[in-house]
Amino acid sequence: MELKEHFGGKIFSLISRTADELGLECYAVGGYVRDIFLNRPSKDIDIVVVGSGIEMAQAFGQKLGKGAHVAVFKNFGTAQVKYHDTEVEFVGARKESYSHDSRKPVVEDGTLEDDQNRRDFTVNAMAVCLNGARFGELVDPFGGLDDLKERTLRTPLDPDITFSDDPLRMMRCVRFATQLNFYIDDDTFRALERNRERIKIISRERIADELNKILLSRIPSKGFVELDRCGLLQLIFPELAALQGVEVRNGRGHKDNFYHTLEVVDNIAKVSDNLWLRWAALLHDIGKPRTKRWDARLGWTFHNHNFIGEKMVPDLFRKMKLPMNEKMKYVQKLVGLHMRPIIIADDVVTDSAVRRLLFEAGDDIDDLMTLCEADITSKNRERKKRFLDNFKLVRQKLKDLEEKDRIRNFQPPVDGAEIMRVFGLHPCREIGLLKGSIKDAILDGIIPNEHDAAFEFMLKQAEQMGLKPVALA
Repeated sequence: MELKEHFGGKIFSLISRTADELGLECYAVGGYVRDIFLNRPSKDIDIVVVGSGIEMAQAFGQKLGKGAHVAVFKNFGTAQVKYHDTEVEFVGARKESYSHDSRKPVVEDGTLEDDQNRRDFTVNAMAVCLNGARFGELVDPFGGLDDLKERTLRTPLDPDITFSDDPLRMMRCVRFATQLNFYIDDDTFRALERNRERIKIISRERIADELNKILLSRIPSKGFVELDRCGLLQLIFPELAALQGVEVRNGRGHKDNFYHTLEVVDNIAKVSDNLWLRWAALLHDIGKPRTKRWDARLGWTFHNHNFIGEKMVPDLFRKMKLPMNEKMKYVQKLVGLHMRPIIIADDVVTDSAVRRLLFEAGDDIDDLMTLCEADITSKNRERKKRFLDNFKLVRQKLKDLEEKDRIRNFQPPVDGAEIMRVFGLHPCREIGLLKGSIKDAILDGIIPNEHDAAFEFMLKQAEQMGLKPVALA
């Protein structure tokens, strides 16, 4: 198939006609062109115009007619045209120059060559002409097509200049290598190492955005290994880098928690595209460096690392400018609870333990179980099979007990208001004690999750506490 056949249809036909009528050179560039050769779907189209991108966008929008929405960003010299589920971004060809303390360039009008020179990687610097006379012609001055065939990431110009000018490109380099499963060219990788300190001028929001894209890729571990190899991880995420290494004492070592964590993240990536479940996997053992102790009898221990990790999550999210809403609380909950199903599965699976797990996890129980199954990375096949078989038993018990006892998102059948009314109490410690004893009795299977049974149990407990009902309402 000829390249121009990938540019059929109404959108490209109208772009071509608009450019020719205005007498402007016009090219499709960047990811849209790259993804044609990689057979990857791409809806967002980037167009470079040698001249005014805004003028071209407005004329194109008029040609599309009803249903087209044109947004102009004069400060950036760009315009975006949305038409149904397609977005077309227009920008005038430009050349850029940078100052050392900012990634925001000084921009001047330029040629197509200037525009290709400023692009981050050769595979993103290819352009396809959309003018009628040269429609479908590939302009590839840096051998981007060859690099695509070799699955290699390389910068068009000197990589030290490319990364120093805009250090976010270092994160993009690792992200593209992860998403596309590409190899980072040796000279380009060495430039990552040399320029890593420049990442400090990049905002946390932009770094977090790239980390999210790495986490959402098919094999996220590749990105974190590359970030570690080039020295960026220590600068942008020291808490994760701190998981690395194995200490041996008296011939006893522990597993490398960094590579274990990456294996858990990859396991999750195989079964779920939930970004925040992937964050929970990445952070599930984040408390281990702070809890690591040597015990002469037990060897290396990490007691309560889940609770320490749970406490670390809000500060990590705040520092990384990740959302501080229910998404953070979800990650925090899973990190705090991730040891519970493992402890249950390693012992006799009692109804009481499963009820309590269901009570605490609520609607996130299925994600918690998925995380815990992903966390079993033992190379001992028998041990791994035993855990996974027990997890099946836990899952079945969760299902059975939820149907029977309705514990998920459980609310006590006798609430504080009713206790105050029955005993003529104002808010006090005794109310909390009674509510707690009812909850424990239900979770331990002493009484069913029903009002009448809970009410009778409350009366007995209250009698032992010296409380007498003033009215039975």
